[in-house]
Amino acid sequence: MTTSLVAFAVLLALVFLRVPIAFAMALVGGAGFAALRGTDAAGAMIGNAVFETGMNYSLSVVPLFIFMGNVLAASGIAQGLFTGADRIFGRMRGGLAMATILSCGGFSAVCGSSLATAATISKVAMPSMRRFGYHDSLATGAIAAGGTLGILIPPSVVMIIFGLLTESDIAKLFIAGILPGLLGIGLYLLAVIVAVRINPALAPEVSAPLPISQQDMIGVLATVALFAFIMTGIYGGLFTPIEAAGMGAAMAVVIAAVTGGLRRAALWQALIDASIASAMIFAIIIGAEIFSNFITFAGLPEQLGDLVHQFGLGPWTVIALIVVIYLLLGTVLESLSMILLTVPVFYPLVYQLDFGAGPLANPDDVLIWFAVIVVVATEISLITPPVGMNVFVLRSVLPDVPLMTMFRGILWFWVADIVRIGLIVCFPIISLWVLS
Repeated sequence: MTTSLVAFAVLLALVFLRVPIAFAMALVGGAGFAALRGTDAAGAMIGNAVFETGMNYSLSVVPLFIFMGNVLAASGIAQGLFTGADRIFGRMRGGLAMATILSCGGFSAVCGSSLATAATISKVAMPSMRRFGYHDSLATGAIAAGGTLGILIPPSVVMIIFGLLTESDIAKLFIAGILPGLLGIGLYLLAVIVAVRINPALAPEVSAPLPISQQDMIGVLATVALFAFIMTGIYGGLFTPIEAAGMGAAMAVVIAAVTGGLRRAALWQALIDASIASAMIFAIIIGAEIFSNFITFAGLPEQLGDLVHQFGLGPWTVIALIVVIYLLLGTVLESLSMILLTVPVFYPLVYQLDFGAGPLANPDDVLIWFAVIVVVATEISLITPPVGMNVFVLRSVLPDVPLMTMFRGILWFWVADIVRIGLIVCFPIISLWVLS
């Protein structure tokens, strides 16, 4: 236990020193494994981690889903989603902020990436909200928070990675995220209503909805069609969740070509952006694999299980402590790194918990419920200072908005997320009802 805790402390210290998280995990994991097993064994373990990650067929979904999101953004479909959502909420106070959240949910349903969702929707939503007199804090808060939906609403890259780490059924993980994702959208909309009621200066009294054009309607229909195509294919047995990434990417290109919204230069840029993002994600996965091998060999998962039995902690207490740990880690680690670091430690422990009769009687269902909890906690970390990856992505797109302004606007949605994770923990049926 001491060895593992020292390793985590060194890792956090390197992160604070601005060492890239991928290299920090690889350095600490490799050095720790060498200290326990010797340099030859550590070298073999590192080489094996790099080779297996690079050759893992299941991870091909990462570049494909990212590319699909980039194609949708470049073809103007995101603009159509926003305009269509604005037609629904445009005449309500805070309607454009609510339209932003709804369009984030729709875009994330065919993108699978929170960062891509936030960066894309900001380009179409922020100019409109500024034009109608929305305060920058509410506008950026709605975009950053809405973008977090990209890692929960299927298809989700993070859910796929969780499934690979735990050998869970990815199709079941996808469907388990639907109701919690819709709950998140509903609570975010409620957060906007409460925010503008408490502080009317955040939004004008009425903002006339933008007229919806034929191109905008195409964007809405294309998004719905692509989402239906992916989900029907998966649950209809036409293709696996892994194959769905390739089919979705190909269909996105076809839709963009047919609608005339994608030019050759934009397609090339979508490929480049997907390659850069995928390289970053694969580097983090390799680093996390090296670190995970070290802490597993050091015996941390088994030692945590022994501690639970030693102190007589009940299953609900264990889950509550894990949620608190995730919320704390989210202030210093970015989302993917946090999942890759912690899931190999926590899931063997959670799998052994006995919740008795009810929706959590089956250990496999417990693991699916736990996956939703982990992803929602990760969503919260995406908008929690000082890391808040979605906020920093938004800051790079909107450099004229101060970080403190963004975080003030996010507070409303952060509270909504705390309520949501509390509901999901207390009522597991929210995640498991669709599977029953």
